[in-house]
Amino acid sequence: MAESMIEFKNVSKWYGAFQVLTNCSTAVAKGEVVVICGPSGSGKSTLIKTANALEPFQKGEIFIDGVSVGAASTNLPKLRSRIGMVFQHFELFPHLSVMRNLSLAQIKVLRRPEAEAIRRARALLERVGLSGHIDKYPGQLSGGQQQRVAIARALAMDPIAMLFDEPTSALDPEMVNEVLDVMIDLAKEGMTMMVVTHEMGFAKKVADRVVFMDEGRIVEDCSKDEFFDRPDERSDRAKQFLSKILSH
Repeated sequence: MAESMIEFKNVSKWYGAFQVLTNCSTAVAKGEVVVICGPSGSGKSTLIKTANALEPFQKGEIFIDGVSVGAASTNLPKLRSRIGMVFQHFELFPHLSVMRNLSLAQIKVLRRPEAEAIRRARALLERVGLSGHIDKYPGQLSGGQQQRVAIARALAMDPIAMLFDEPTSALDPEMVNEVLDVMIDLAKEGMTMMVVTHEMGFAKKVADRVVFMDEGRIVEDCSKDEFFDRPDERSDRAKQFLSKILSH
C-alpha cells in the first residue's frame, strides 16, 4: 500500500456512557478516495470529524501525514489548516461576500498577500463554475452553489487531504450532481479524500475503497469492486444495506 495520508488505529469515542466509535482502524493512502457509508447513526460523521480533532476521541491514535492528532504537542489549528473540511450545511460566513469567504483564511492563517489570495480565489471559483458570483453573498446563492463555494474555500488553503461530511444531503436533488461533479474532478486530479455519503452512484464511480460502518464499528473495509460486485461475500449487515440501496 502507498504511504498513508490518514491513519486510524483502534479509535474509540464515548459521549458520556454511550460509546459512539469502537476500535475503528483504517487508513487512506495518498491520492486515494475512500467513501464511508452505512445507516444513520452508525458513527460515520463522528469518525471523519475525529480526523482533524473536531470531535475528540478517548482511545486509539489518528495520524495525518505522520502527525499524531491526539498528541498534546500537536498544533491542532495548524494541522486543521492542512485538511480541507466540507460540511453538510455549507458553513459559509453569511455576512461576507463569496470572494471574502475564500480569501480571508488565506490571508489570516496562511499569511498570504491579499493580491495572491484574491488571485487564488478567482481561479478556484472559475474551477467550480462560479466566476460570475464573486461579489454575491451566500444568501443570494442556491444550495448547490453555496456548497461549491465551500469546496473552493477549502481548496484555497492548499490542503493535503479533503474530508467531506455528507456534502449533498442538504441539497435539492437537482443540485446534487453539480457538487458531485466538482468532487469527481478533484478525485481525478489525485486529491486524497474521505467522503461520508449516501450517494452510492458517486461511490461506484469514484471510490477506491468503501468503509461500511454500523453501530460505531467498521464492518467492511474493502475495494469498491468487492463491496458492490461481490455482495455475497459481505457481512449480513452490509448485505442488508446493499439490498436496500441497490434496489432503488
